[in-house]
Amino acid sequence: MKKIFLALLFCSPIVVAEEFLPIGTWIVASDDAKVEIYAVAEKLEGKIVWLKTPTNDQGKTSKDDKNPDEALKTREIMGMIFLKDFKKDKDEWSGGTIYDAKSGKTYKANIKLDGKDKLKLRGYVGIPLFGRTEEWKRQY
Repeated sequence: MKKIFLALLFCSPIVVAEEFLPIGTWIVASDDAKVEIYAVAEKLEGKIVWLKTPTNDQGKTSKDDKNPDEALKTREIMGMIFLKDFKKDKDEWSGGTIYDAKSGKTYKANIKLDGKDKLKLRGYVGIPLFGRTEEWKRQY
C-alpha cells in the first residue's frame, strides 16, 4: 500500500504558482523606446536600450537637455538609467522613481505585472491617485 501511495505521489502533476518578474526588455506604450529592467541588490532599475529616434533634428545623439541639473544636461538618453529603487511589495514593485527626460521631472512610481508579458507602470506626484499608468509589452 505504501508503495502504491508513493508511486501515485511522484506521478501526480504538481501545481506550482509561478511568480513573474519584470526583469527583461520591455517596449514602452508609445513604441518609440525599449527599456531593460534588471535587479541591483534587492531593487529594480531600468535603462533605455533602444530608441526609435536616437538623434535630434541636427543628427546629434539625443541628450538629457531638459534636466534641471546642469551637470546632467549633456548625458545621452540612450543607456540612461531612468527607473530606480523599486522594491518588491506583495504583488508589485513600489517605492521607486521614474525620470521623464521629455519634461526633466522625476516622479514616484510603482510597477505591477498583468501576466508575464504586460507591465503596468504608474508614475505619480504625492499619492498614486494623482498619476498616470502606462502599459508596456515584454520584448522577446
